[in-house]
Amino acid sequence: MAKLPKFTLKHNDKRDKWDLTKDKSGEVVRSFTKKESATKGGVLKRAVGPAGGSVKIQKEDGKYQEERTYPRGKDPKRSKG
Repeated sequence: MAKLPKFTLKHNDKRDKWDLTKDKSGEVVRSFTKKESATKGGVLKRAVGPAGGSVKIQKEDGKYQEERTYPRGKDPKRSKG
């Protein structure tokens, strides 16, 4: 199975927004005014696109809160740890 694209949702202190960025290129895919507006109701799934991907969600302090995979069917069956 091909590797999924990886994204990170993190707070941009300079702009006071939440940016969804591609991990490989650092390109901002989409920005949100609040973290809640990014994580509710399938918004991240649409932002990642039809190919899907893995999204790491950070807290405002930079620590990781959780990781989500879109679509869920592409979530790895086995993982380390």
